[in-house]
Amino acid sequence: MAKYSDDEIRSMKKITCKIAGDYLGVSPMAVSIGMRNDLLPIGFAIHTEDRYTDGWSYSIIAERLIAYNHGRINEVQIAGIEKNLNTIISQFEEMKCDLLFLLSEKEE
Repeated sequence: MAKYSDDEIRSMKKITCKIAGDYLGVSPMAVSIGMRNDLLPIGFAIHTEDRYTDGWSYSIIAERLIAYNHGRINEVQIAGIEKNLNTIISQFEEMKCDLLFLLSEKEE
C-alpha cells in the first residue's frame, strides 16, 4: 500500500478514494462509506440518481484530508463548509431538474 506525503497530496489535481485510503491507511471502501455517511470530513460525497444513472461521486479536498490525518480539523468550520456545500448542491440539483424539464419539452 502506497503512502503519500502531505506535499504529494497537495500537488494532486484529483484525489480518489484509493489515494485517500492509502494516505490514511484505510481501505478505499472505508473512505467512500465514511464520506457517504458524513463520518469522514475530508470532502463530500454526492449521490446522483436519475432515470439513467444511480451512483456516487466524491470530491476530496487536499487540505481537509491532510488536516484530518494530523488531527487538526475543526468541526465547527467543517459544519459551516458542509452547510454551504449542501446549499450549492441543492441549487445545482434544482437547475439540473429545470434543464431536464426544458429539454424534455423540446423533444416533444
